[in-house]
Amino acid sequence: MIASHLLAYFFTELNHSQVQRIDKYLYHMRLSDETLQEISNRFRKDMEKGLGADTNPTASVKMLPTFVRSTPDGTEEGNFLALDLGGTNFRVLRVKVADNGSKKVEMENQIYAIPEDLMRGSGVQLFDHIAECLANFMEQLEIKDQKLPLGFTFSFPCSQTKLDEGWSQGRFEIQYSKVETNYSPRSWVAQSVLVTWTKGFKSSGVEGRDVVGLLREAIRRRGDFEIDVVAVVNDTVGTMMTCGYDDHNCEIGLIVGTGSNACYMEEMHHIDLVEGDEGRMCINMEWGAFGDDGALNDIRTEFDREIDMGSLNPGKQLFEKMISGMYMGELVRLILVKMAKEDLLFDGRLTSDLLTTGHFETRYVSAIEKEKEGLLKAQEILTKLGLEPSHEDCVATQRICEIVSTRSANLCGAALVAVLRRIKENKRVERLRSTVGVDGTVYKKHPHFARRLQKMVRRFLPDCDIRFIRSEDGSGKGAAMVTAVAYRLAAQHKARQKILDPLRLSREQLLEIKKRMKEEMERGLGHETHEEATVKMLPSYVCSIPDGTEKGEFLALDLGGTNFRVLLVRVRNGMRRSVEMHNKIYSIPQDIMQGTGDELFDHIVHCIADFLEYMGMKGVSLPLGFTFSFPCHQNSLDEAILLKWTKGFNASGCEGEDVVSLLKEAIHRREEFDLDVVAVVNDTVGTMMACAYEDPFCEVGLIVGTGSNACYMEEMKNVELVDGDEGRMCINMEWGAFGDSGCLDDFRTEFDAAVDENSLNPGKQRFEKMISGMYLGEIVRNILIDFTKRGLLFRGRISERLKTRGIFETKFLSQIESDRLALLQVRSILQHLGLESTCDDSIIVKEVCTVIARRAAQLCGAGMAAVVDKIRENRGLDSLKITVGVDGTLYKLHPHFSTVMRETVKQLSPKCEVTFLQSEDGSGKGAALITAVACRIREAGQH
Repeated sequence: MIASHLLAYFFTELNHSQVQRIDKYLYHMRLSDETLQEISNRFRKDMEKGLGADTNPTASVKMLPTFVRSTPDGTEEGNFLALDLGGTNFRVLRVKVADNGSKKVEMENQIYAIPEDLMRGSGVQLFDHIAECLANFMEQLEIKDQKLPLGFTFSFPCSQTKLDEGWSQGRFEIQYSKVETNYSPRSWVAQSVLVTWTKGFKSSGVEGRDVVGLLREAIRRRGDFEIDVVAVVNDTVGTMMTCGYDDHNCEIGLIVGTGSNACYMEEMHHIDLVEGDEGRMCINMEWGAFGDDGALNDIRTEFDREIDMGSLNPGKQLFEKMISGMYMGELVRLILVKMAKEDLLFDGRLTSDLLTTGHFETRYVSAIEKEKEGLLKAQEILTKLGLEPSHEDCVATQRICEIVSTRSANLCGAALVAVLRRIKENKRVERLRSTVGVDGTVYKKHPHFARRLQKMVRRFLPDCDIRFIRSEDGSGKGAAMVTAVAYRLAAQHKARQKILDPLRLSREQLLEIKKRMKEEMERGLGHETHEEATVKMLPSYVCSIPDGTEKGEFLALDLGGTNFRVLLVRVRNGMRRSVEMHNKIYSIPQDIMQGTGDELFDHIVHCIADFLEYMGMKGVSLPLGFTFSFPCHQNSLDEAILLKWTKGFNASGCEGEDVVSLLKEAIHRREEFDLDVVAVVNDTVGTMMACAYEDPFCEVGLIVGTGSNACYMEEMKNVELVDGDEGRMCINMEWGAFGDSGCLDDFRTEFDAAVDENSLNPGKQRFEKMISGMYLGEIVRNILIDFTKRGLLFRGRISERLKTRGIFETKFLSQIESDRLALLQVRSILQHLGLESTCDDSIIVKEVCTVIARRAAQLCGAGMAAVVDKIRENRGLDSLKITVGVDGTLYKLHPHFSTVMRETVKQLSPKCEVTFLQSEDGSGKGAALITAVACRIREAGQH
């Protein structure tokens, strides 16, 4: 008993000392965490170099765009073929994808060998062989008469440069632009040009050529079947797509087998080699070439150099030669030979088998590292190589295998850490949750490789939750998945465009809208037709714009939404001509907006009193201008009969009443102060006057905010509702009601109808509901719900919050379209709405927002074109130079609204030179200026 314990102890000590000896000998292959972090940092720099247009030509890590822009979402279906070529054998697969709630994938496949003479022969022979195997497979399945879509996994460094004719901007699946005819994915296959052969292939006439073209030519030469080559992908991309079908967080593909490579989903705005900033694209890193520029020289050992010198491609794929299965066994063999030569192993004995390249296979490394039978396997393998190994030799060989495979796992991990860090920074998240899809014999068959790799990655990334899933059925299924995704996206894109197309207005349609607006304006101005006109064209009794001689102190009230302002405006003339303003903003609670008129006006007067006290002017009586931004009928400058409430107001006892009287009555009820209400104006008129003070050409006012309206200076002779033919008067158009007669019905969509029906005033303000801030978000929400119900968005899942009216605020449209980081914005907004969105979902939501905002700006532009053309015709001019004063949050905050609107006006009214001047200080200043102008005219009359 004691003897056996002593023997065990002796062997343990012997093993331990032998392991220490090997560790010391292979010290340079055992990498510290500090060294691995440095390698990770270098790899990260090389990634950035590969992505940059200027630095890519000299980058060793090529970061090739794949034009795969989307991972599976589980709704793919159909019948697909796949070719999987990446080694000495290749596979042909038929993949059936079913979306019947069970996400089922059925596969049939056949493996075919590629003889060595074909691997090194001509490209024509190689592709003819592939076509022959494909024909044989289809014959067996009796599908030769069907023209099926095919995905081609081609696992060699390729540059995918452009799409076939008809798709210009380098997107693999689809362009989110309007396409009239061809939705067949055939029309957007990426060309894939072989950069260089690897893995022992040397077929002539293939490098620098498009492999899809070569495959098609081979099929054409046969002439006995047809297929639709839809996608060519790298095996790494195929692996990511296969795993992505089962796990929607999968955004990285990794292969560690005969060769090694990785791919991941990169943000488009970082990929200089491809046009477009939206969304993501899978990047085939071709990381095997990391270090080809010397970046790993201090890490590589004499054994790495020897392997490289003896390879088919010296100086190339240096990283791959340190980590992949093709070289792992050879590394161990070289170490064993050197140690034997130095009398450190096998009593200095060498055999011809041990000295022959390739005789120590990588599968031996896996067998020797098995925990229980590893030492026995070492003895068996070494004996097979003609050696007579001692127990110590077997222990040493096992330790050498461990060091080589551990270094491989750690190097692989260091590069993977760099990729995951980049994804985390791209997403701007505190904690990244991501999945890596993995394939390859080393990862799958080596007993410890996967565990070591995962452990290393998790140790270096404590702030990430990383899951590794094995691709159980190879990259062939992935190629079919890319094809299936392409077909799904094409069908969904076509369905979405069909829904969105009626919201895209042509120049002819916009000219028709301009014409109808002009007709409605004429009806509103006419005495006989005014009653039934929808565009009311209300006289404002403002007959003059500022001339610069106005002066004095004025109060202004600005009521037009949920907030209102009280202002004190000091107007100076002469050399020091200026307008000085003090104001305070007050909110109007919802219950007061919907309560009685007395409550509303008492609240307003309470706020005026607070403001006068705040300014130290309690008891002072000043002239007051009242900006009241609701449809009113004015009989004079200081009398305005409210026609109807809009913008969510519904205070009782006000419609049909003079708002100036209601305000005065509330002031008298308070018995604290008295005010001289000189003018009541609409915010649009106020905006025109505020801008006219800066620019005498300003004769039009426009508001595009919560609501929308316009005003302009009309010739008195055309204003049939007011006596007198001399001069001009500002007309408050109340254009929000344009279309209430049904004249816009052929331009309105089901979404406009839904928003109208669910509003506080169904059938009213229809034009406003198509263009103003209060409704645009709601139109978008209705479209998103429709898309989701049809399975075209959010994987068909609607959140309860999205069902809530008003939840998609119009400010979201501005945020979503604001900048290059918009997709991150979109995702956080959608998250706020309780929606789990993919990158594709974000692009679609952004597209919907763009379409709706663009239509609103174009409609607004068509209306404005009608106004400026009418002014030009009124004055009998060939050309007109005019300024439009503009206010409103939508115009000011939306990044593209003003540009699109200006372009539309220019296009529809080419004879008018229109300048748009933004009103920087709102319509309150305008009301004070109208009051100032009125006081100036009144004083002039008294003199």
